[in-house]
Amino acid sequence: MAVTKKPLVRYKILDACFKNPYKVFTIDVLLSTVNDKLMDLLDDESQCIKLRQLQDDIAFMKSSEGWGIELADIKDGKKRIYRYEDLDFSINNAPLNEVEMDQFQSAIQVLSQFEGMPQFEGIQEIVAKLKTDLKVSTNEKPFIGFDRSQDLKGIEYFSTLYNAVQNKTPLEITYKDFKTEEPYTYIFHPYYLKEYNNRWFLFGLHVESGKEDWNVAIDRIVSVTPSSVSFIANESIDWQDYFSDMIGVSKAIGARIEKVVLHFNQLTGRYMENKSIHETQKHQWLDENTFEVKIEVMLNYELERLVLSYGESVTVIEPQHLKDRIKDRLLKGLENY
Repeated sequence: MAVTKKPLVRYKILDACFKNPYKVFTIDVLLSTVNDKLMDLLDDESQCIKLRQLQDDIAFMKSSEGWGIELADIKDGKKRIYRYEDLDFSINNAPLNEVEMDQFQSAIQVLSQFEGMPQFEGIQEIVAKLKTDLKVSTNEKPFIGFDRSQDLKGIEYFSTLYNAVQNKTPLEITYKDFKTEEPYTYIFHPYYLKEYNNRWFLFGLHVESGKEDWNVAIDRIVSVTPSSVSFIANESIDWQDYFSDMIGVSKAIGARIEKVVLHFNQLTGRYMENKSIHETQKHQWLDENTFEVKIEVMLNYELERLVLSYGESVTVIEPQHLKDRIKDRLLKGLENY
């Protein structure tokens, strides 16, 4: 039996029942108690279980794959009472079972992929300790690949930026954007780190402009040091909500949400059917050769780049000004050939 989230909830409820010496838990009382607790915790009647599932749960807890629990042989008349032989025992204090061990080993393999990356300083020591404590084999080759670049310019600043956001520390940033010939320095109050398309961006308050969602590309930073000024907290922006209305990280002043309609050809349409480009996506097949995608987002540079990445397999239907913009960029691209 696989140990998943909801079975673990049931095991913990049973564990508490088995430890309780003051209540008589027959199988019927046990079933009623488990279902009452599940309703209290999950508020979902579909998660309630029947007698067979309860018996399977107890059997799993008694097995070597589970926690090898030992129940006392106590009866109330003809009915059995379910109680630990050792009332000091708890699955919370028991050694890891086989299923949990397998899950930890898989987790360690994934964590190992991040060793050496600046944003995961110290992970090597943690992984080594887990491998030693859990006696995990170190001969396993990586079996999962992440889309990342350890040579990303500016990544050496990540830890400083991460700590500044976490500890609410103002920064003095020297920055060189694509539009200026010389670097310039400003005071910045960091609020949020965001990764997009293998690049990291820091968002926060740019003091000179008063803009609270100023965007700092990590690869354009020349230097960064903590500042002694008092930190100004963000009072107005919910960052999860902030990014939900767009693709990427750039939001123009006064930008509004618009409906974007795209038509994909048959081959790309099959791909798009299983891979949404935005959380608002709605789609349908108009015919066997045309797959329509509708999203509601703010138009920005990243959206244009995304549309252009599909080349000849996509057509912008609306809005008209996005359609004109994409057409102009395609025509300018043709001039290069």
